[in-house]
Amino acid sequence: MILEMLNPMHYNLTGMVPEAMPAATMPILLLTCFLLLVWSYEDTSLIPGPGYCMGIGPLLSHGRFLWMGIGSACNYYNKMYGEFMRVWICGEETLIISKSSSMFHIMKHSHYISRFGSKLGLQCIGMHENGVIFNNNPALWKAIRPFFTKALSGPGLVRMVAVWYNSTVIHLDKLEDVTNETGYGHVLNLMRRIMLDTSNVSLLGIPLDENAIVVKIQSYFDAWQALLLKPDIFFKISWLYKKYEKSVKDLKDALEILIEEKRHRLSTDDKLEDCMDFASQLIFAQGRGDLTGENVNQCILEMLIAAPDTLSVTVYFMLLLIAKHPKVEEAVMKEIQTVIGERDIKIGDVQKLKVVESFIYESMRYQPVVDLVMRKALQDDVIDGYPVKRGTNIILNIGRMHRLEFFPKPNEFTLENFAKNVPHRYFQPFGFGPRGCAGKYIAMVMMKVILVTVLRRFHVQTLTGCCLERIQKKNDLSLHPDETRDFLEMIFIPRNTEKCQEQ
Repeated sequence: MILEMLNPMHYNLTGMVPEAMPAATMPILLLTCFLLLVWSYEDTSLIPGPGYCMGIGPLLSHGRFLWMGIGSACNYYNKMYGEFMRVWICGEETLIISKSSSMFHIMKHSHYISRFGSKLGLQCIGMHENGVIFNNNPALWKAIRPFFTKALSGPGLVRMVAVWYNSTVIHLDKLEDVTNETGYGHVLNLMRRIMLDTSNVSLLGIPLDENAIVVKIQSYFDAWQALLLKPDIFFKISWLYKKYEKSVKDLKDALEILIEEKRHRLSTDDKLEDCMDFASQLIFAQGRGDLTGENVNQCILEMLIAAPDTLSVTVYFMLLLIAKHPKVEEAVMKEIQTVIGERDIKIGDVQKLKVVESFIYESMRYQPVVDLVMRKALQDDVIDGYPVKRGTNIILNIGRMHRLEFFPKPNEFTLENFAKNVPHRYFQPFGFGPRGCAGKYIAMVMMKVILVTVLRRFHVQTLTGCCLERIQKKNDLSLHPDETRDFLEMIFIPRNTEKCQEQ
């Protein structure tokens, strides 16, 4: 082609170009240049992970998270590339970490207090720059967090012990409400009702329909899990997310009625000290202009839904595990009888229940409900020798870390794993640092009170053939085992009865 161009016999250069370069050649050359440019974006990061591969890598990694769920995808990538590796979610670099040293660094530093997730998804469920759980606005989160910390610690904790005990007793007296004709009880629904009742009595104080609200809370969590990492294109197709939007609206509408009733009581009650609680503090903060009405409603919503989902499933698995391990049940019951005897549990008993505490810890380690923490780097940093850029998403795979480091029998359920004090960095069921779980202390007390109250009255037995491995956690934030109803139900056998002795 060059020789032809240089041939002096050709004087019409404009006529020569089409002859030398066909019409289809120019688009092909442009496409080739573009592909070479994209290909040249070879990942220069030192962090292990799948290749970029002309943009296919990010699509595949995000697709795997949508297909497998966050927990399963994290375990898959950590197993394949190591305990500190990199993928892409929504086109953004995301680190998946299951090393205790790296987790400790991230949790304790304040430039990792922001979370990440689909902006449109978080907006749909009301958590984008609202509430406390997934609020990714650091300044607003810092203003809201103290309300939760105050409500979930301090003097109020003592009063709540009696509330939890009384609520558990009341619901155990009405077991027929969650028991079918064969005598088996839907334990998860029982726990959800107890958790919702205690949260409401302590933090809102407005009568509500437990059955209706529990169903709405479960649907809300389903929407949260489904929308958290969805790409923006998902929200362009209304019929795809319409059912999730409705689930969120149903719960918000139901709670808004309760919150309005609370506002009315505060405006008409002569003795405000009688109704001062978490919801009241938020409503007064709105009156001072510190918070918006939308934020107040979302904070109350999040406070009421947290226990009925995560804690109820956690206690459900504890009962299932104790039913499967009679020697553990024997050790727990012996301690309960020694420390408490026949009287009601009190706040002073909680610290003395060391075997119960080890059982709770081992249950949360072996069968975690929330085993992931999602953060975003707010500034450049170096973690374990790896450079981390500002804006990088981070997933801490705590559940995997709990089975890789320190514990003598990591793949077994045994109290031997907590026979000795476990260093703080190797066991983080609630996280720690600036964005650690605000309710971790109250959660421990609540679980002890409920477990002691249930186990003193009943021996829990599972269905024949019930296998814990068949209902392992499969989804993102917490497990709703209702998908495996055949393996859900348990029977409550009263202790010190002829039926219990026959067992």
